[in-house]
Amino acid sequence: MKLNEKEVEILEILQKDARFEAADIAKMTGLAVTEVADTIRRLEEEKVIVHYATLVDWAKMDNFTGVTAMIDVKVTPKRGVGFDEVAERIYRFKEVSSVYLMSGVYDLSVTVEGKSMNEIARFVSEKLSTLDSVVSTTTHFQLKKYKHDGMIYTSKQQDNRIVVSP
Repeated sequence: MKLNEKEVEILEILQKDARFEAADIAKMTGLAVTEVADTIRRLEEEKVIVHYATLVDWAKMDNFTGVTAMIDVKVTPKRGVGFDEVAERIYRFKEVSSVYLMSGVYDLSVTVEGKSMNEIARFVSEKLSTLDSVVSTTTHFQLKKYKHDGMIYTSKQQDNRIVVSP
């Protein structure tokens, strides 16, 4: 699909903040409100715009105990389907939030979310590593999120103390 410059501009605006109204985007792009709304509707129907999401800093919640892990997976691709078949089997697990085909030592990068490190460990040992095509895995647990999808999660606290010198 080939998009024109204004359509790409609309996508870039929505990617930064999906809460913009069509009227606001129209002002930013110089297009008519109906043209912006029609473009967004068409891009949604054609699955160029796949989903709208909210980024939440769960670490700020006192009672949140969730864990995220990034798992590198080495697989043996199958003749005729390559990595697609095993990737599909992996992304169908409810614990999996994303799967990417990667270059380098490992073939797939899998992001998994769970309630505890033990839950993720059970997922890896009982579900992921038992798949026929999976040769090996390496699991990395996220300890702290600094930036995600272009949004910075941590900010330096400003020191408001008065400087006192002798």
